[in-house]
Amino acid sequence: MEERQARLEEQLKQVPDQPGVYRMRDESGVIIYVGKAKSLRNRVRSYFRQGNHTFKTKIMVDHIDDFDYIITDTEVEAFILEANMIKKYQPKFNIRLKDDKSYPFIKITVTEDFPRIFKTRLVKNDGNKYFGPFADVNAIYKTIDVIKDLFQLRTCKKDIIAGEKADRPCLNYHINKCLGPCIGAVSKEDYAELIDQVSLFLSGRQEDLIKEVEAKMQQAAEVKNYEKAARFRDALAAFKRLGEQQKVMSDKNIDQDIVALLTGENGQACCQLLLVRGGRLIGQEYFILEGANAESEANLMSSFLQQYYEQAATYPDELLLNQDLVEENLLADRLAQKKGKQVKINFPQKGAKKRLLEMAERNASQNLKREEIKARYEEKRTSGAVEELGEILELDNPPVYIEGFDISNIQGTNTVASLVVFRNGKSARQDYRRFKIKTVAGPDDYASMREVVERRYTKLLREDLPLPDLILIDGGKGQLNAAYGVLDHLGLGDQPIIGLAKREEEIFLPGQSEPVIIPLHSTALHLLQRVRDEAHRFAVNYHRKLRSRRLTHSMLDDIPGVGPGRRQSLLQHFGSLGKIRKATIGQLKEVEGISTKTARKIFDYLRENMRAY
Repeated sequence: MEERQARLEEQLKQVPDQPGVYRMRDESGVIIYVGKAKSLRNRVRSYFRQGNHTFKTKIMVDHIDDFDYIITDTEVEAFILEANMIKKYQPKFNIRLKDDKSYPFIKITVTEDFPRIFKTRLVKNDGNKYFGPFADVNAIYKTIDVIKDLFQLRTCKKDIIAGEKADRPCLNYHINKCLGPCIGAVSKEDYAELIDQVSLFLSGRQEDLIKEVEAKMQQAAEVKNYEKAARFRDALAAFKRLGEQQKVMSDKNIDQDIVALLTGENGQACCQLLLVRGGRLIGQEYFILEGANAESEANLMSSFLQQYYEQAATYPDELLLNQDLVEENLLADRLAQKKGKQVKINFPQKGAKKRLLEMAERNASQNLKREEIKARYEEKRTSGAVEELGEILELDNPPVYIEGFDISNIQGTNTVASLVVFRNGKSARQDYRRFKIKTVAGPDDYASMREVVERRYTKLLREDLPLPDLILIDGGKGQLNAAYGVLDHLGLGDQPIIGLAKREEEIFLPGQSEPVIIPLHSTALHLLQRVRDEAHRFAVNYHRKLRSRRLTHSMLDDIPGVGPGRRQSLLQHFGSLGKIRKATIGQLKEVEGISTKTARKIFDYLRENMRAY
């Protein structure tokens, strides 16, 4: 302890008096807290000085074994970097947006000549348009279906270049579900007009859209393009129906985000977001904040807005909040950077805006109750199941740390094994491992299981790493005995290990002839099934990946004029055989070392021979 304190004191002397972001780590090197500071020196030192720390901060300081920091030019840069690092590392002592990556967006690929529209969960700075996030995935699909029906946008993933024409269109064109850009049935300019209308639609600007469509309908009729005018007429009627369904929140044509924050009793907080665009309520989402214990409402609201707007696709003209903010000026400066103009931040106390906040608060209250019910169920499903499993198997300690194994091979080729890890009833994907079987020829699951168990636990013993509380083998007595024999040879005969046979869901233990039967409704059995199924899924996916890689190399090896160097260049450029197969001759020519003649050979060969594989 004294050595640690002396080391930290020495490090504190070197911290600069500049803005930046600091990261606190525990003795395992795991980042447990990320913070920003106008002065790194003052802020970081404050943690290690006697003062009026909160209970949460005192606990965190007790866990700090090391820290580092990144210097920035401005406090706003530190503000941005802090939000990104919290999202990346999810430190346990920070306020965290729960499952923020799970919220979907609608994406329009405006960087393409003929853009597509689809759902995505990944927002990139790639020049395309994103709308969202949305909490209701079904609503996204319905919205996309309406848009595709109205505008007849393409759904295929072909790389369609303006001026290039396919031999024939797909079925969607013949049933009036696509305008046929692949055969030149619609110009790039006309298609772009439709995309502009879709953008207005998704932005909630129905009134602007209706005016624009009415004008285009008149223009089309004036030049006697009655087919195009009819399409605009049908779209116009649909827009008006949709607009009538949206609740009018204000007679002002402004964009507002209304955010209400409420805290619960279980350390969670809920931020309810209402999206008002052009004076109409177009959607709502709610977000759960974890690590909210002992935090002020102002700090919670500031943390939510900081993290949310770093990954948002749109920004309002006005932000209405029910809680004060910490460092409001930093948020205002960042929103101004993002939107390109100032965003008003208001805390209404009466009138119509206050009523909007009250509606958001009512929704937040309901969503918080729903999350608390889910949390109680999840606790029973995970930590409760761990306790129950320990009692059923009569273990000395509950199996908080479980490792599960499975073997996968198809027709005796590419035999692989998977190792999955569950901690406190939840999968720990960062600890998963996969193995190629090296010493076994042919489909011998018992020998394969012996090899992988020996490799795994020899490594843990050699590196003095903790052993699991329970090992689960996917299989019956044979697989279990193969694994247990290796453990006994390694001096781990007391290591808890079981086999789970799939047919009757029977549990086998070493040295016992009769299986243990757990009731089918038991949460303990459900936990074992999750471990077993996850190990199977992970093994099968790895096996498929190896087979696909072998197929890719085998097929590319057979193409005349494509040697190891060109094959590697193709795979690095496109990433997979499927994408190489879909590439045009022009795209193949972009790869280093591929001439026009070679590109033609590759193009023709893949189309002529793909079915053989």
